[in-house]
Amino acid sequence: MTVITKQPVNPTAHLTPEDIEAIGVELDAIRQSVLDDRGASDAAYIRRVVDVQRKLELGSRAVLLASVFPPAWVAGTVGLSIAKILENMEIGHNVMHGQWDWMRDPKIHSTTWEWDNASTAEGWKHSHNEIHHTYTNIVGKDNDLGYGIMRVDEDQRWIPMYLAQPLWNFINACFFEYGIAAYDLELGKNLSIPKDKRSETFKKNAANTLRKIRKQATKDYVVNPALALPTGSFLPTLAANFTANLVRNVWSHSVIMCGHFPEGVETFEKKSIPENETRGEWYLRQMLGSANISGSKAMHLMTGNLSHQIEHHLFPDLPSNRYAEVAPKVKALFDKYELNYHEASLPAQVYSAWHKVVRLSLPNGFLETTTVKNAPEQLKTLWAMTTKGPKVRRAAQARLTQQARRKQMTQAA
Repeated sequence: MTVITKQPVNPTAHLTPEDIEAIGVELDAIRQSVLDDRGASDAAYIRRVVDVQRKLELGSRAVLLASVFPPAWVAGTVGLSIAKILENMEIGHNVMHGQWDWMRDPKIHSTTWEWDNASTAEGWKHSHNEIHHTYTNIVGKDNDLGYGIMRVDEDQRWIPMYLAQPLWNFINACFFEYGIAAYDLELGKNLSIPKDKRSETFKKNAANTLRKIRKQATKDYVVNPALALPTGSFLPTLAANFTANLVRNVWSHSVIMCGHFPEGVETFEKKSIPENETRGEWYLRQMLGSANISGSKAMHLMTGNLSHQIEHHLFPDLPSNRYAEVAPKVKALFDKYELNYHEASLPAQVYSAWHKVVRLSLPNGFLETTTVKNAPEQLKTLWAMTTKGPKVRRAAQARLTQQARRKQMTQAA
């Protein structure tokens, strides 16, 4: 989606500055109503989820001690996959957001929680809580947009290497925790700096991340498989741990993609953001830069309630179990101010997000103007844009853009 200020029709053009500030006031009131109502039932909820997760992980690892037998391998792997998803999504992510700090429980607190993930808690909290949630969907400021390796907006200049971004995205999904760890470290930027000029902060954070990765790998790929040696289950347990991590990575990547990347989620350019952005303006950006996943209570639980991504972006510090409660009030506000509340099923959002990844891996207008009949000619154009210089690329892009506009005008007529 082109940045909001360069679209033919700006979806916020009908809002006055007074409307935007009124939205902020109403959303603040929704947030405050939950803050005033937090209590024993919320605390009981998170403690129950933590207890269930720990028992499920322990039980699954116990079953895997006999994973040389296929039924035990399947049961243990499924259980461990679910336990890892729960720990990362509903517990770790939300605890480290400070959603449960009000309980004053040192065991469930953002300053003490360390999750089952390659990223360190401190590194993740900086890149996610401080950077992403402050600069949501601002191209060039929010590194969550494509995790620094993908083209996520038409205004980003297309270059041939983007043709591979569907492959990069697939690999990133399979090893998502390591991709996030690299992103937390801003690895690409820091490795481009000569070794003797890298900051001490980066060196310290990199050492901490490597230590964390080593600890996680030792637990999953050495200690737990070794415990299964007496039953001849070392290799099946090793495979089960790898599979559980793979399932957790692909699931969490899919949930994040669905909340941030589907077609229709808005992006913003840096110069369009006021230096002193008001509360209402910040809220509006969160409203338009997120998408929800519809589904059952079990779906919401397994996504860490990030199926309510719009509500999470608006209120990142509210207990996750309350997002379903405030969602109808938030949707009513969207309707009141004639804004698009972006919500769809998981399959629809996954398809939309991947469609966007593929579409933006190609030059602007390529997919829109390609048919079965003209495919050979279009592929010749793409080959020329890939193998020849910038001058040829610019000329071909201009033709594709013109063709796409003509097609849109014809369809509109």
